[in-house]
Amino acid sequence: MKHLFNISKMGSELNNGVVDYFMIVDNDRIKMNELLGSKVKFTFTGDINCQSCGALTRKSYMQGYCYNCYLTVPQTEECVLNPEKCKAHLGIARDIEYSKEHCLIRHYVYLSLTSGIKVGVTRHTQIPTRWIDQGAAKALIVAQTPNRYIAGLVEVFLKAHYNDKTNWKKMLVSDVDSSADLLAEKHKIAGLLPPVMKSLITNHYETVDLSYPVISIPSDLQSVDLVRDSYFEGTLTAIKGQYLIVGQSAFNVRRHSGFKVNMEY
Repeated sequence: MKHLFNISKMGSELNNGVVDYFMIVDNDRIKMNELLGSKVKFTFTGDINCQSCGALTRKSYMQGYCYNCYLTVPQTEECVLNPEKCKAHLGIARDIEYSKEHCLIRHYVYLSLTSGIKVGVTRHTQIPTRWIDQGAAKALIVAQTPNRYIAGLVEVFLKAHYNDKTNWKKMLVSDVDSSADLLAEKHKIAGLLPPVMKSLITNHYETVDLSYPVISIPSDLQSVDLVRDSYFEGTLTAIKGQYLIVGQSAFNVRRHSGFKVNMEY
């Protein structure tokens, strides 16, 4: 089979703790789990289309946008990466209607085990998708807030005690302490937070465990950059986070959003 399409991040569904992945191609789904163990090839055509306006762009900004959209669309606003800088609760946003649906709604502060224990923020509608996209082995909701801004403040406080970044190689090869006790960390957080934040802690005490479609993952992975490499091919041996493991190549699908490719399998 051969498909020509612009890449977008893989969709996912959690079925009995196991992640099922799919790629959207011409309004259809390619079930990626079914390709595990098969030969695949991705070839970059040289074109990158903005995910927002569709225009050709020489460079992709913030995972799939042209420069103009990067500066103007709500999907790339500052609070996407820094929730504590959200101003939607003050009525300030690039698109207040968009913010009503994405910022001024219930948010969670969580702990996840990726390349280590990390703290993060996500909309309530993004559970468990957010954890899957990060390749988390397990995750636990810590606090609930009425908007993105307050969730960001809690996260900033906790970043003094927990990492907020993931080492992609360690995450992929599962180079983590699998005995990490997220529930114990949540109890520890209850003693760390100031009173004004302590009331936000939830009564969620069940850790979510996530399993990914993996045959094998080599330890000497090399990151794929389609601008530099133009193509990669081999046997698909694992899918984790937003990565395809093809031979020794680790391909970050989401980072290449907007890239037009030929996919063969």
